[in-house]
Amino acid sequence: MTAIPENQSSNLRVPEVMKAIDPEQPGGPEVLVLVDRPVPKPGQGEVLVKVAAAGVNRPEVMQRQGKYPPPPGAPSILGMEISGTIVAVGDGVGDEQVGQLVCALISGGAYAEYAVAPLGQCLPVPEALTMVEAAAMPETLFTVWTNLFERAYA
Repeated sequence: MTAIPENQSSNLRVPEVMKAIDPEQPGGPEVLVLVDRPVPKPGQGEVLVKVAAAGVNRPEVMQRQGKYPPPPGAPSILGMEISGTIVAVGDGVGDEQVGQLVCALISGGAYAEYAVAPLGQCLPVPEALTMVEAAAMPETLFTVWTNLFERAYA
C-alpha cells in the first residue's frame, strides 16, 4: 500500500483505527452502533478512500434487518456508495491517484471514516456536485449503464 508522504497534507495521513457504524444484530436503526475498527488496507487494484459522504439504499436497510445477505466477502459495516478522497493505493494503482476526489460503488463498508474501493468502480466527482450529491450517484449510474449499454446491446 502506498499512502500520502509525511511531508504532504496532514489531513490525508491514514490512521490505524477509524470510527464506523456497524449493526450489533439484525433489527431497526437502533442496532446501528458507533464502533472502532481497523482502517482497511487496499489490495491489488484498490484504493483507500477517506469517506466524505455515504449513500443509504434499500439493500443496506434490508441487510440491517437481516432480510438480505451481504455480498460474499463484504465487511459487516454497511453501505455501498461513497464519495471522498483517495488517501492510499494498493498494488497496481498509480500514486497519482492519491488526492483525487471520487465517488464509488463498493460491496460494503461505506458507513465508516475509510473504505476500500476497486479503482475500476471509482468515478471522478464532477465539479458541479457536492460530495453528498456524489455519494448518492454510483448505484443508480452503474445500474443504468449496465442495463442500457451492456445488456441492451449484448
